[in-house]
Amino acid sequence: MQEKYTPKPIEQQAQKYWDDNDSFVANVDTEKDKYYCLTMFPYPSGNLHMGHVRNYSIGDVISRYQRMLGKNVLQPMGWDAFGLPAENAAVKHNTAPGKWTDSNIAYMRNQLKQLGFAYDWSKELATCKPDYYRWEQWFFTRLYEKGLVYKKTSAVNWCPEDETVLANEQVIDGCCWRCDTPVERKEIPQWFIKITEYADQLLADLDQLDGWPEQVKTMQRNWIGRSEGVDIRFDLEQPVAQIDSIDVYTTRPDTLLGATYVSLAAEHPISLALAENNPELQAFINDCKTSSVAEADMATMEKKGVAAGINTIHPVSGEKVPVWIANYVLMNYGSGAVMAVPSHDERDFAFANKYDLPVVQVIASNDNNDAGFDPTIWQEWYARKGNTTTINSGSFDGLDYQQAFDGIANALEKLGKGKKKTNYRLRDWGVSRQRYWGSPIPIFNLPDGGEIAVPADRLPILLPEDVVMDGVSSPIKSDPEWRKDQLDGIPVERETDTFDTFMESSWYYARFTCPDYEDGMLDADAANYWLPVDQYIGGIEHAILHLLYARFFHKLMRDEGLINCDEPFDRLLCQGMVLKDGTKMSKSKGNTVDPQEMIEQYGADSVRLSIMFAAPPEQSLEWSDSALGGAHKFLHRLWGRVYNHLQNAKAPVLNTDSLDKGQQTLRRKLHETIAKVGDDFGRRLTFNTAIAAIMELTNDLSKLPTDNEQGLAVEHEALQAIIVMLSPIAPHFCHELWNAMGNTGAVIDAQWPIVDEQAMVRNTIELVVQVNGKVRAKIEVAADASEESILEQAFTDSNVIKYIENKEVKMRKVIPGKLVTIAVK
Repeated sequence: MQEKYTPKPIEQQAQKYWDDNDSFVANVDTEKDKYYCLTMFPYPSGNLHMGHVRNYSIGDVISRYQRMLGKNVLQPMGWDAFGLPAENAAVKHNTAPGKWTDSNIAYMRNQLKQLGFAYDWSKELATCKPDYYRWEQWFFTRLYEKGLVYKKTSAVNWCPEDETVLANEQVIDGCCWRCDTPVERKEIPQWFIKITEYADQLLADLDQLDGWPEQVKTMQRNWIGRSEGVDIRFDLEQPVAQIDSIDVYTTRPDTLLGATYVSLAAEHPISLALAENNPELQAFINDCKTSSVAEADMATMEKKGVAAGINTIHPVSGEKVPVWIANYVLMNYGSGAVMAVPSHDERDFAFANKYDLPVVQVIASNDNNDAGFDPTIWQEWYARKGNTTTINSGSFDGLDYQQAFDGIANALEKLGKGKKKTNYRLRDWGVSRQRYWGSPIPIFNLPDGGEIAVPADRLPILLPEDVVMDGVSSPIKSDPEWRKDQLDGIPVERETDTFDTFMESSWYYARFTCPDYEDGMLDADAANYWLPVDQYIGGIEHAILHLLYARFFHKLMRDEGLINCDEPFDRLLCQGMVLKDGTKMSKSKGNTVDPQEMIEQYGADSVRLSIMFAAPPEQSLEWSDSALGGAHKFLHRLWGRVYNHLQNAKAPVLNTDSLDKGQQTLRRKLHETIAKVGDDFGRRLTFNTAIAAIMELTNDLSKLPTDNEQGLAVEHEALQAIIVMLSPIAPHFCHELWNAMGNTGAVIDAQWPIVDEQAMVRNTIELVVQVNGKVRAKIEVAADASEESILEQAFTDSNVIKYIENKEVKMRKVIPGKLVTIAVK
């Protein structure tokens, strides 16, 4: 063993050993318990930053620890390789997205290998490769045949700069999240998958996920948004375009008698029919097309509208209720119509005050602390369900919320004007994107205007990669030759939309179990052995879309007979962000720290140790170069401790019966640390506290005299355990030290240290002695000492005598295992 720690050659040797021995290749082995650990795969942007390093270090520590417990561990890595950023980069660098992506993957793969992550590289995949997206296309055609896929014209968020649809979450303050271009509302044909048909399952099965953070489950419950309400029919006074009624859904039928107008979406069929002879209304509808459809924007934007000039008939009172076209109502949500109750809905309230519409209070607060109703100033209690009573509601006056809900719902059913219904906030998943760099949607458009799924034997529909990007149009949309195809001799046209990239990330975890399988989407034996993922790691920003879509996709695959479990991820850890100058590290913000420089200067193990020690995994942390230096110094000190230990003769066999007090204390600390670190790595996932415990043990070890045989034996046992416990975090460093300590094989194949329960038994304990509530002494007593002997020892302590001498003792008491308390007068 060399005297000084030099990271680079040590890391290269360890990595060569792992490569030469296929150390992390994981195959199905039914004789072993399996453990599948997965960190959300990266987009190949070109290089890693410290946020990546943190995520992947967490997964690597967990994987290596579980391996030491004797489990068959799978930890794969791949690339979420489709998406608009590759197109933009290709335009900027005058290349094709495929070439740009491949070069980035090669560079980032090398960075990951330098960091020593225990990945099974034989299972690497990239979602932009045909052997991956072929099966995604096949699965889509299966869903189409089952009636779970459909096409419809829909209002979307449209970025005119990127010429693509944006999800609601990608619209920030009315602008595109990528380029800050104001988003427009646009109606285009799109493909949808019926996630709403699985809403109940997605909601109910959250209760199975005991290993998920409650915050994430709550976010998903709110996104799915199951609600109990009533479908209500408002008949039109006069039909419009052969439409004689307007259907609305409300969760607040208790406020029905406060409905003073009905508001329609700009895209509602009645709105469009009326606009044909109403220039003002047509102009308003056109204006609505330039506004975002994101809910957050809809809630905060100025409420605008145009009177439709028609009336409905209130289903209970029979009074006329005017119709308005409003910009805060969306056609994609429910029926595109809202029963407006301005007295008890904040958006309706703002709209009514803007256009001087009636505001009729129909619920009254029963809380004396609430201010009185004011039709000009919105108050929180107006929307409250509990602790309220109906008023101005005719025969329904004086009812609480549930009584009014049931009473009005039942009355509507008897009148044939409504019925109770369970509804969801969740909407079907729009999977169409109008860009090039994605999987082509496997649909043939027929000459008569219909469409048909591409037959399985014609898949995959390949995306041409040798293209020229002009930054404006998709190459497959602008290439008429690519669109042309034939089916049984009949000319057809290929669909030119590509899949939303969430499609690829919704099932990659399953394909990792069998990436080379050519006979189907999944090899059932491999998939059912490895799934579900035992530990999944990724950012809280993916709590809704990615995780919800992956859960949905998993259930679709289960129902297709591809897998046999209900949920994809058994346990979920959402790591905090790595910040620089108080801002999340990201390439787009230009504030990343490249780990390459850190690896070159300090070594990969110092980088890994530093990032894992900085904070609990769920918390965000501010990157600090000085912390990296501290981690590097600790490894140097530990290296030196092992080196000095090995300069002695071979350590003798440990004899626990002949240890002195100091040696017993050190062994107790050692096995307490083994127990703690195992719990931190396995159950708690608090790696920073595990590292702190290892460092504390190492410091205590430096105080142990080793000038005798049993001192050396205790030191040897402790160093062996420290190397094993530290190896998931600093694997190259510990690989070298393990061999230097005379062990055969590699530390990755070592067993996790076994806790010696007997070593943790304390023969003596320390008790605090208080006199009149103040600590006056500390005494060491036998662990099984009687109360009488403890008191006798306390009262003979010289420092205690000083405070009780010549005073009347009013109370003496022993708190077992903690303290002796004495009161004197």
